[in-house]
Amino acid sequence: MNRLLVPALMMALAGPAFAEVHEVGMYNRSENGPMIYEPSFLKIAPGDSVRFVPSQPSHNAATIDGMIPEGAEPFKSKINEDFTVTFGVEGSYGIKCSPHYAMGMVMLIHVGEVAQTPLPDDLPKKARERFDAILAAE
Repeated sequence: MNRLLVPALMMALAGPAFAEVHEVGMYNRSENGPMIYEPSFLKIAPGDSVRFVPSQPSHNAATIDGMIPEGAEPFKSKINEDFTVTFGVEGSYGIKCSPHYAMGMVMLIHVGEVAQTPLPDDLPKKARERFDAILAAE
């Protein structure tokens, strides 16, 4: 029995070792526009992590109400601090910079297979425009 238990345990523990960490920069301005996450769209596997890096000051990363999958935990990082989050629930995640949300500083993360990304009706105009551009390029 121990001959089966040890390999099974090793395989179970090896799973997280294959998870990736993706880095997202938060910028006041880049060649892609003002108040932007780069990249603004990620497609990742369940268990992968995203590290949000405030490449310029005054930014954070927070989930948008109504834009996370059922069962997923919302999050909100502190301003000007690196923040890493692991995504375990498949689905579409809308992310915003709290101070610059109305200016359209948003991004989209797809975890696993995502059929569609519904946008809430109450998005600020510039956030909706940025999401429309992200979805059109997807």
